[in-house]
Amino acid sequence: MIRRADAVTVTICPKFGGPGDTWAAHILNEGEFEGKGRLFNRTVLKPGVGIGKHRHTNEFEVYYILKGEGLYDDNGSKVKVGAGDMTLCPDGEEHGILNTGTEDLEMIALILFAGK
Repeated sequence: MIRRADAVTVTICPKFGGPGDTWAAHILNEGEFEGKGRLFNRTVLKPGVGIGKHRHTNEFEVYYILKGEGLYDDNGSKVKVGAGDMTLCPDGEEHGILNTGTEDLEMIALILFAGK
């Protein structure tokens, strides 16, 4: 299967009460995960835009930062992140991210189901 760039589903909306609108291109769509997960997106946060803190239950999420910089909320602990960094929010924990830089923060977001 090949999905051409002009056929990718894009959503633009606030996420979990974070400031501003998050832009997300869906690398995989619902129904394409073979029961292993629910989200695989390229996400862009403009300066000042963020994904509010939220909890993952029966799943875990990875962010891989491609470009830019931000402040990652790891269960209430705020940590600077930038290009090349990976964050992991395990099952049952909370996280969020805010673009604190002057350029777009671009990342890959992946949510897989926890294998318990």
